[in-house]
Amino acid sequence: ATYDYQLRQKVAILQETMQRVGKFEAPRDIHIISGPEWQYRNRTQFHIRGGRLGYLKAGSHELVAIEKCPISSPVINECIAALNRMLKDRRFPQFVTELEVFTNETDTQLNVLHTARPVARGFFDWAAEEIPGYVSGPIVYNGFRVSYKSFFQVNRFLVDQLVDAALADAEGNSALDLYAGVGLFSWTLASQFKTVTAVESSNAAIGDLIHNVPKAEAVRSSVDEFLATQSEATDFVLADPPRAGLGKHAVRHLLRLKPRQIAIVACDPATLSRDMAPLLAGGYGIDRIIMVDLFPQTYHMETIARLSLR
Repeated sequence: ATYDYQLRQKVAILQETMQRVGKFEAPRDIHIISGPEWQYRNRTQFHIRGGRLGYLKAGSHELVAIEKCPISSPVINECIAALNRMLKDRRFPQFVTELEVFTNETDTQLNVLHTARPVARGFFDWAAEEIPGYVSGPIVYNGFRVSYKSFFQVNRFLVDQLVDAALADAEGNSALDLYAGVGLFSWTLASQFKTVTAVESSNAAIGDLIHNVPKAEAVRSSVDEFLATQSEATDFVLADPPRAGLGKHAVRHLLRLKPRQIAIVACDPATLSRDMAPLLAGGYGIDRIIMVDLFPQTYHMETIARLSLR
């Protein structure tokens, strides 16, 4: 499909999902943010089977071996070539079955995601000789420290536009960043609000969050547990939940607290629609919906829903 066609279809899918799952009408005018359609991924995971590197065929455990990946960045493709060379060497640990590469196009993390037993230090010393820009610790991406196991947006072209779209016109004295990660949204919120509270449950990410956004109050907690302890609303809430969405408990607490503005950054239209329905029924209105195409050439999409209390 041509890229223009992909974008149009994603907007149509988003509108249809909101009507079918959420039982509400999506705005007819949904803004689209897009960027280069190839070589956009800064993080890619690979499976290893029988001395071959690749992806699993959809709906199966069959490996599709690859020599390059057209949606991954140039450095990741250099890493694919390096890993394929390393796999032909007897030094490669055959018990490693899943790897991840994350890069800012200068520094590169090589993370072992699945292995039958611990990997010796010698493997990583060897990787340092073969992997372009290999570093053994965190890397700095767009000014943010990102450690192993910390989440960061995968589209290297649209990070700034995603933040700008989610936080445009956000105002008030206090803000809450739910599922804050390493502080991607908290950093900008800290420049727009007097007080920012950033909630994150990941051990790895909370350390990066404290380092990256010292002006924010970092709270290590699940979102449900944190919201249950709150009695006063902030002026603005930014929520960037995982694919499962906010869920009924978080939505119920938001309806109880009634912040003036809510921005939801969602990677699944169905869970977004499910979360939005009770918020709309509980007194919120849609200010705008933005489709951010973080995942060209796939059916995935990122959606920003900006809501305000009517």
